[in-house]
Amino acid sequence: MSLLMSLSSGAMAVMPALSGPTVSAPVVETKPLIHEVRSEDYEPITDPKNVEKFLKDYFSDIPLLARIGACESHNRQYNSKGGVLRGEKNSYDRGVMQINLLYHEETADKMGLDLTKIDDNVAFARYLYEKYGAKPWMSSSPCWSKFASPDLAKK
Repeated sequence: MSLLMSLSSGAMAVMPALSGPTVSAPVVETKPLIHEVRSEDYEPITDPKNVEKFLKDYFSDIPLLARIGACESHNRQYNSKGGVLRGEKNSYDRGVMQINLLYHEETADKMGLDLTKIDDNVAFARYLYEKYGAKPWMSSSPCWSKFASPDLAKK
């Protein structure tokens, strides 16, 4: 192990190398940084055209998720009365990505995400996709599976 150097009170201190077996740091796999895309840059977010642009930019690395959002909610986070969109077939589904509260609300809460907010809804959708692929949205697959296979999971 090489010398460990640290700054302390403006003076440089040098510690001798530790004797014994060398321990290497674990290799950590890093993902490329994703440009942070926020819904506030797409106002008014009540306009489905703005939501569509937001989803395409947010999921530029996973275009399938943008298509899923279009199929699941028709690019809407809110209903006509201004409330968070609920699922037509399953009232536990919420928001643009129709995240099911019954199955996912506890995990989202532990992650500090509020699924009624569009930025958190799409962040949780990304988490679900990275963990399960498109399986959570299989009920809408007749709509989004029309993509050519190379476009299904670009990363």
